[in-house]
Amino acid sequence: MKSPGLLIATIVLAALGGTLYWSNHRKPEDSSSKAATDAAPKILAVNQADMKRVEIKKKSGEEVTLEKNDAGKWQITQPKSLPADQNTVSNMLASLSALNAERLIEDKANNLEEYGLTHPALQVEITEKDAKRHELLFGDDTPAGSATFTAVNGDPRVFTVASYNKNGFDKSADDLRDKRLMTFDTDKVSRVELTAKKQTIEFGRNKEEWQIVKPGPYRAEGFQVDALVRSLGDAKMESSGTEDEKKAAAAFVSGSPIATAKVTDVSGTHELQVRKNKDDYYATSSAVEGVYKVSSALGTELDKSADDFRNKKLFDFGFADPEKIEIHDGAKSYSLSRSGEDWSLNGAKMDAGSVRELVAKIRDLSANKFVENGFKAAILDIAVTSNDGKRVEKVLLAKNGDRTIARRENEPALYEMSGSAVEDLRKAVAEIKPSAPTQK
Repeated sequence: MKSPGLLIATIVLAALGGTLYWSNHRKPEDSSSKAATDAAPKILAVNQADMKRVEIKKKSGEEVTLEKNDAGKWQITQPKSLPADQNTVSNMLASLSALNAERLIEDKANNLEEYGLTHPALQVEITEKDAKRHELLFGDDTPAGSATFTAVNGDPRVFTVASYNKNGFDKSADDLRDKRLMTFDTDKVSRVELTAKKQTIEFGRNKEEWQIVKPGPYRAEGFQVDALVRSLGDAKMESSGTEDEKKAAAAFVSGSPIATAKVTDVSGTHELQVRKNKDDYYATSSAVEGVYKVSSALGTELDKSADDFRNKKLFDFGFADPEKIEIHDGAKSYSLSRSGEDWSLNGAKMDAGSVRELVAKIRDLSANKFVENGFKAAILDIAVTSNDGKRVEKVLLAKNGDRTIARRENEPALYEMSGSAVEDLRKAVAEIKPSAPTQK
């Protein structure tokens, strides 16, 4: 058995031998080789806008080809035709057009093999629109592992670049493809149809206002519908590739339907179907062939009923200050009007703070749930004028046992509210007080 001292000496000698081998096989830096300049030398001078075709070739034989179409969009053409993620491709090509070296290793290299450049690990070929071609070669990593030897085919120089530069171009078709499952224009969506929970909900948009068309003409909570549209627009495949697609297809077939969504914009109607298998969600889309695993967040966002998208607020004036409020409570009537910051009740100036409390109470009127019946004779009604007189909303409130049922004028929907809603409003009206007299 060797002694520990002899073993250590053997390791040290091996390390020294490796260093000596490296020194003998890497040319020394001298003035003739122009090694290591202070300023990082530029490797390529290619304008990103002039790039027409990019080919990525790996030592393993895998190849990806990108081509720019007549509309200026990048498309994957090899290994098969796929839409490309324009942002991902653009970012990659931006770094390519601005690629600088860390160091110039040799000005005139005679042996590219020692740098791993004879059979490079990665080749990136760029064809410009004038047919001019550039071929960038990435070889071995440097001994420290933080840089990679690089050269341009036809250029005798050898450089090093940071390893992350090489990794930035080491992309597969799955890395560069557009992973969106729906490709509509969010700003130009006019209609959304969602079939979930054995119910079909249809939304229509008039300018920026959403309305529920089916199963009935209901007011929509715009924030909720916008969130639905964003979720559909952000829906992406979480896995791809032949094996993943086969597994996903089998899981989709045996899964339980969650939802089918259809989105219509100026280009037509786009469809997405989502199913759940155990704890995972899978989807098919009219925009791309195949079945793909998707996020559980998408499944949750789509698994909703019409009530989840209905506006539960009784009034739409929001945080804007109304110009007029009229309340009829049996034989009592109150007419509040605003001029600037001042409020008056039946012509008498009132304390603005106490009126604002009433306005807040009216603004916050909201349903706990929606009901089909239960509205009897109204015992109190409120009319609010806002938006410079362009919007007038009237709400009628009725008591039904310990419940309060509300209805907006000229709308079929019924809103069930807190049983104390009427009493709370009456209290807020009673607490309105006259403005304090101006002191002289």
